[in-house]
Amino acid sequence: MKLTMQLKQRSYDIILKAGCLKNLHQFTNTANRKVFVLTDSGVPAQYAQTVADQCPDARVYTIPQGEGSKSLKVYGEVLQAMLDFGMTRADLLVSVGGGVVGDLGGFCAASYMRGIDFVNCPTTVLSQVDSSIGGKTAIDLGETKNIVGAFWQPKVVLVDFDTLTTLPERQVANGLAEALKTGLIGDPKLFSLFECEDPRQNLEEIIYRSLKFKKKIVEQDEREGGMRKCLNFGHTIGHGIEAVKGIRGRRTTGLYHGECVALGMLPMIEDNALTKRVRAIYRTLGLPVRTGVSKEKVLHYMLHDKKAGNGTITVIKCPGLGCWRAETLPLTELPSLLGME
Repeated sequence: MKLTMQLKQRSYDIILKAGCLKNLHQFTNTANRKVFVLTDSGVPAQYAQTVADQCPDARVYTIPQGEGSKSLKVYGEVLQAMLDFGMTRADLLVSVGGGVVGDLGGFCAASYMRGIDFVNCPTTVLSQVDSSIGGKTAIDLGETKNIVGAFWQPKVVLVDFDTLTTLPERQVANGLAEALKTGLIGDPKLFSLFECEDPRQNLEEIIYRSLKFKKKIVEQDEREGGMRKCLNFGHTIGHGIEAVKGIRGRRTTGLYHGECVALGMLPMIEDNALTKRVRAIYRTLGLPVRTGVSKEKVLHYMLHDKKAGNGTITVIKCPGLGCWRAETLPLTELPSLLGME
């Protein structure tokens, strides 16, 4: 399967095929230039090595697993390693891993020598259904997610379904939460794939339909000036929950990103019957239905969300299946949104 992101001179292909990682050289130029392969310690080493083996002059660089690597410190270390490797503006960075590796690698590619070519090879369900396309790259500042970054489109994205076979079940469910988000706000057929006995049996179609929807949104609003904001559904509250209870930095227990987004979606669904259907899907997938965290702490981090400003914040609500609405609220209304009043 193939999708093409239509962004004029920044257009690129999205290849969805089992084993496509072995054919990277067919989709981008790896000859006559240095290739910096970025991965993390949680990704099976053979994936990055498969990429490196196709490049005459490659270096594999491994960062620690986890959200803590999306930091200024690790960002600087990667840039220094790229410089030490002797990379020029004509060279290539390839990210092989999940959303952390893709976000960090994309930002390094965007900023090194004011921009070099970037290829994204997502290896988790979460990154394959969402962050692998669209060009949003970023790192965190402390507990504030994705606050420093750039829009930098990849040259090609390789979605290799074979890389998902090594994922734990919880990580699969973590990624499916983002796909469910897409179904809720824009694709009832995608949503229906979750209401079967085992949604994991539909994994390839779920990933394809998720990327197809996001591609259409990005093509109309590349830099999030309007409708692309719909993709933030569940993230305003979700990022607040993640800051309090997310697995990041030295915190090795808690909730994953997709689990936090799942919890963040529930208060934004305005149809009670639909909320019940969503909760049933959560139980099937093993996703949490309650946060178990302090709402006061979640509120504190929501007030520092990058979508907050001038005393207001824009949130995305779901009035019914397949539709969404952006609503700008005074920050004083956030406690009621969290059920604190």
